[in-house]
Amino acid sequence: MLSKFVYKGFFLLIVLFLAICPGMAQDSLPLKKVQTYFDAARIFSNEDKIDLAIESLEKAAKVAEADNDVKSLIDSYQKIAMVYLKLDKETSALLFSDRAKALLKATEYPYGSAVDKYIEAIIAFKGGRNFQAIFMLNEARQLSNDRNFFNNILLAEGYVYLKLGKYDSASKNFNSLIINTDLYESDYLATKAYLGLAELEFENKNLEESVLNAENALKAAKENNFFKEIIEANRLLTNVYTIMGRYEMALANNKNLINIQDSIFNIAKIQTESKTAEKLQFEFMGDELKRQEQKIEELNTSKNQSDIAAILTAALLTIITLLAISLFRNNQIKLKTNDLLQTKNNELTTARDSAVSAMKAKTNFLSTVSHELRTPLYAVTGLTHLLLEENPSENQKEHLKSLKFSGDYLLNFINDILQINKIDADKLEALNIEFSLKKILHETIDSMQQSAKNNRTKLILEYDENIPSHLMSDPIKLSQILINLVGNALKFTKNGTVTVIAKLIKKVDEDVILYFEVRDTGIGISKNQQENIFDGFEQGSIEINREYGGSGLGLTIVKSLLGLFDSKIQLESELGEGSVFSFELKTKSKDSIVDDVPFEITEKEYEFKGLHILIVEDNKINQVITKKMLTKKEITSDIANHGGEAIELAKENKYDAILMDIHMPGIGGEEATIEIRKFDTITPIIALTAISLDDSLESFYAAGCDDVVTKPFKPEVFYQKIGENIFDKKEVKSPVS
Repeated sequence: MLSKFVYKGFFLLIVLFLAICPGMAQDSLPLKKVQTYFDAARIFSNEDKIDLAIESLEKAAKVAEADNDVKSLIDSYQKIAMVYLKLDKETSALLFSDRAKALLKATEYPYGSAVDKYIEAIIAFKGGRNFQAIFMLNEARQLSNDRNFFNNILLAEGYVYLKLGKYDSASKNFNSLIINTDLYESDYLATKAYLGLAELEFENKNLEESVLNAENALKAAKENNFFKEIIEANRLLTNVYTIMGRYEMALANNKNLINIQDSIFNIAKIQTESKTAEKLQFEFMGDELKRQEQKIEELNTSKNQSDIAAILTAALLTIITLLAISLFRNNQIKLKTNDLLQTKNNELTTARDSAVSAMKAKTNFLSTVSHELRTPLYAVTGLTHLLLEENPSENQKEHLKSLKFSGDYLLNFINDILQINKIDADKLEALNIEFSLKKILHETIDSMQQSAKNNRTKLILEYDENIPSHLMSDPIKLSQILINLVGNALKFTKNGTVTVIAKLIKKVDEDVILYFEVRDTGIGISKNQQENIFDGFEQGSIEINREYGGSGLGLTIVKSLLGLFDSKIQLESELGEGSVFSFELKTKSKDSIVDDVPFEITEKEYEFKGLHILIVEDNKINQVITKKMLTKKEITSDIANHGGEAIELAKENKYDAILMDIHMPGIGGEEATIEIRKFDTITPIIALTAISLDDSLESFYAAGCDDVVTKPFKPEVFYQKIGENIFDKKEVKSPVS
């Protein structure tokens, strides 16, 4: 009896509600207002501004209810349900979908019935019931010919087909949406279609096509602020680029993903959405109470006590139901927030690990390549030098000079790559040793004079004599910065002037701030090119690269090295008017040191005849080249094929010096040096190595090496190092009479 009584109360309530809501009577002004709210909600939903979308639909529902517009009220409830489905909140979606169903039972509204089928299809798809989803979408298509609704059905079908592995059908649907004429969601549908095609091509192992579609999706999503789709595109591109081995691109998209998926932002966002949803439910409860009170008052007038009891019972059950849903909802919100926090933390950890792995893989790859290239390059430069020394014909000499130039160019390029890798891998640290800035600048200018002469360009130094003569910093890295800046200026300046300026800005006690500027009258850099000029392999344009050559790494190295000093490079330039690169450097002065050493470079000539040297080298070609280079100076030599053999020969023979390769199978150069130093602390040992990313000059010296020469090397540097370590250091070590 009670269940019949309650059912009767519910039925009467619906009848009374429909009696005061004539579905077909619609005022054009409220209808227009409702449509405005619908349009706003659609935009907010696509931009993933869910709280604003729900608020707009709530306003639309209130306007529809106030105007007794049943169809618009059905639309409002269904659109709210679809927003909740987008959030994967099926419970809330079903609440509003069921409210729309109740109204549809008493209203002839084909479009509303079609959307109802569409919602059921989406719920089935999310539950893994793919064939049921296709069936419901076909039913929905039969009930309405609305263009926007038809396009959304196509999109949903495409994703269901993709899940079922029906790639041809999915491709057909997605491609039909790439260029669509939808009045409301043309860009959104195209973005989702591009994402669908990207996933489809990824599943089919067509990675290039997947990247193309994902990039198109990302571009469209950024242009239209489709937040969720930006995340999806970046995640997909990260995975595809990683599989393709394009680690730079994978890392860039991964960084975008980390920035977008900031956990604090997302938690705040879901809390806002949850508050909006909770507010909407409580307002609905309040509206229900008001409606019930109104009906009770009306029925009191008619003295219909039995109907009052039915309404009271129905109202009580409705309130209890809504309270239960609200409590369940609050609990779900808390659980969802905790889950989201954990998920985002896991995602950030995964993204961080992926970024580190990608960077490490790229660094190791480039380091290995640059290191392995040095061995054959040593043969190229060494043999070229030997051939030039053997009186070639004029025709051969030109070819050999070209070969030498190419070898030097390739060596510089490899050195640049290794330098960038060391900076990226945090393998470099700024030293803090005493040096003369004046000497550094004069050495830089002197070393670049030949390049200036080739370009018929005047190279000028303007040095502030107020700069302390002795400073504390890293002279090697400062030299690299200046050489790269001056070399860059000379490359793009012909028949002009390059001026190097060094000024003292401030000196307080030992703290010194210096200003450096490299100014040229070259081709200049346009404003739009200046944004990327410090990126790796960037030279402004393809035409500039073809005309002037170079790797495009010089300015990248400058920027990175200055970062070690907490300094930044500044650029001022106009196209055709030249360029000015400048930076400041904080350092310390050592005023107590007396400047008793001239800064001019003095080259020495050594008498090598009669020297006997041990060559430790595992590569046969390198053995031949090094031995011939020594023979040219009338130096005799023995060869050790590995570290163990070097130790035995050093025990049995007296050598004037040992040229020690570092990377050898078995006993390496460092270990062999340590063993030799146990019984021989006098013989100079020069590390002769194709230095790699993980190599440390400090470790070479710690092992007992007196000096380091990196392969491939310039012959004059090679001979100079041998002379310095055999003759100059012997003079220093000899006792004073």
